[in-house]
Amino acid sequence: MAIILSLETSTTNCSVSLSNKGETLVLKEDNNANYSHAESLHIFIDDVLKSTKLTLKDLDAIAVSKGPGSYTGLRIGVSAAKGLCYALNIPLISVSTLQALAHQLTINNSIIVSMLDARRLEVYSAIYNASYNVIRDVEAQILDENSFSEYLKLKTVYFIGNGVEKTKRLITHPNAIFVEGKLPSANEMSLLAYQKYKKSDIEDVAYFEPFYLKDFIALKSKK
Repeated sequence: MAIILSLETSTTNCSVSLSNKGETLVLKEDNNANYSHAESLHIFIDDVLKSTKLTLKDLDAIAVSKGPGSYTGLRIGVSAAKGLCYALNIPLISVSTLQALAHQLTINNSIIVSMLDARRLEVYSAIYNASYNVIRDVEAQILDENSFSEYLKLKTVYFIGNGVEKTKRLITHPNAIFVEGKLPSANEMSLLAYQKYKKSDIEDVAYFEPFYLKDFIALKSKK
């Protein structure tokens, strides 16, 4: 067996799954606009374990959504994952938040743009083909009416994530399809985590940090 606990806390959706060999056994999540991660995450972990009659000692690895996303949300998820991995002496696996989000779509001969809301007209986005291979890696970008035009000229482009709402107000190309109401979930992490587990593609528990994408810069006060 390969029992993996997956934690997704990069957005308002606090999501936990338990999987065996890449197949989700149980999923528990709650999309709370007030960010309930600090209160809910460990409760959800207990719940998914109890529902399968497994314990922490049965886990073979823990996977965590590495970002980009909410600074606070990512810190909570990664801190919990690292603490459990250290205590249980099991591997830590990181999963790209935007790649897992893209796996919520099954398409043919089209393009997927996974996007998370940043601020104002900015999004964090990555672009994938129908096989979920990276066409363009993760970037922070300011949206305008010409964003993604080079891809929209070629074929149908599916936009998914909580950056869709602001995007659809700007982009009116006929090849654009907006998939609304979708957030990253631990459900899609199951398969991606198992694939990395089989290759021993793991993180250093002591030094792993979330992928914030943008650095936080503290401005010095003027003297």
